[in-house]
Amino acid sequence: MTDDVRNIVLGVIAAGISASLGWLARTYLWRRGLRRKQAFFGLPTNSECLLVVNRYAGAEGSVHRIDAFALLELSALIKGCGANAQIVTHDTAQQGFGERTEFCVGGPTSNQRMAAHLRTLLPGVRINVEQDPGPDRVAFQVGSERYRMEPGTAEYVLLARLTGGQDSRPVFLFCGQRAITNQAATRYVARNHDKLRRKHGNKSFCLLLKVVNSQAYGPDVVELIGDVTREAQAPTPSTPASHRAGS
Repeated sequence: MTDDVRNIVLGVIAAGISASLGWLARTYLWRRGLRRKQAFFGLPTNSECLLVVNRYAGAEGSVHRIDAFALLELSALIKGCGANAQIVTHDTAQQGFGERTEFCVGGPTSNQRMAAHLRTLLPGVRINVEQDPGPDRVAFQVGSERYRMEPGTAEYVLLARLTGGQDSRPVFLFCGQRAITNQAATRYVARNHDKLRRKHGNKSFCLLLKVVNSQAYGPDVVELIGDVTREAQAPTPSTPASHRAGS
């Protein structure tokens, strides 16, 4: 074997080893990222979870078109974890929480399950469910702060990850003032779950998000107003609620 042939063979072997090491490194990083994602959502491979859907106001048994888009966002996320989803309507999901991961979509007026979760898990949250028109219709009160909706301009949604204990599976709440805000929250968690995991780990949290100018930008422009976990998990104070400017 001449020196030239030997150099070519050694080069091919070295390239093969480098490619194999690169593939192994990428596979390791992908699997580690998948495990962390699965742990955050409580979705091990081949596990089952619940998608609890609300109803479209005035149309029994149907789901708002935009809420259907939110469910598609969540379905893609669940599939990416290698898990399976069971879709149930809000008035038939009569079971506890913690055994399976649950994704609950919609406000308390259209989702009985959401109303129960708010009462049990987030007692510091109050939502005006009165149907009479007015500035406080569907307004959020979190602790002592109130957040009014300006349709198409400034709308709010709560995004929460809640657990009943260390070994229990989480409940994710997407509780918005309008259907477009529900979709904005599901898209937010799909895009930012790694950042949320690094900040909160696998602990409970409740975030208040603001959807900006949805009439022009749809669910894409979202501002994080703040982490309201402490206020949302504490009983609502009896003092009059203050009003945040512009909300």
